[in-house]
Amino acid sequence: MLVLRAVLLLLALPSHAEEPPPAEAEAPLPLPKGACASWMAGIPGHPGHNGIPGRDGRDGTPGEKGEKGDAGLIGPKGDTGDPGVFGAAGPRGFPGTPGRKGEPGEGAYVYRSAFSVGLETHVTVPNVPIRFTKIFYNQQNHYDGTTGKFHCSIPGLYYFSYHITVYLKDVKVSLFRNDKAELFTYDQYQDKNVDQASGSVLLHLGVGDQVWLQVYGNGDNSGLYADNINDSTFTGFLLYHDI
Repeated sequence: MLVLRAVLLLLALPSHAEEPPPAEAEAPLPLPKGACASWMAGIPGHPGHNGIPGRDGRDGTPGEKGEKGDAGLIGPKGDTGDPGVFGAAGPRGFPGTPGRKGEPGEGAYVYRSAFSVGLETHVTVPNVPIRFTKIFYNQQNHYDGTTGKFHCSIPGLYYFSYHITVYLKDVKVSLFRNDKAELFTYDQYQDKNVDQASGSVLLHLGVGDQVWLQVYGNGDNSGLYADNINDSTFTGFLLYHDI
């Protein structure tokens, strides 16, 4: 069977002698652009050089406004600037509304206490208040001429002074406050001469305190004197009150 098939195949094939003469060769078709003549791919070439940069393009249309950004950090405080020029005075404003009534202030009353008295006779008794009965000033009646004592009615700081004429005997006097001697003065009499003695003091008194002058010692020290040309005086007044 196989041999038969081979014979049949040989009979079907044309013989070289029976082939017709070759026709006139047709012109070959051109190869596609870029195709190799042998229809085989070639080796890739080397990359070319960078070209010259092109011209700047035209400005694009403005974009939409973006959202507001976050606030930046506060910078350091700057230096103080130079003072500016004073501007012109503005127009006078309208009067304001009256304020509320203030609290009552201290009273305008002035506290007064003062006296000034003198001796009318040179007869004095030792160890008792000297009665100065010649009144120069005693408007408040804080000095009592019947007792010779000053009575404090206004508490505060007082100034007291005395000026004594010395004649015929030595003088020893003291200023008392409430039965306590606060100040002493001694003057020795010069024969056939008129002498002077004085003293002064500041005392803080309370209501009811009493102040007076008094001869101390025996009767030999009571040379206080006064006449129509010589005076012995006692004075006191309030400096600052405590009310």
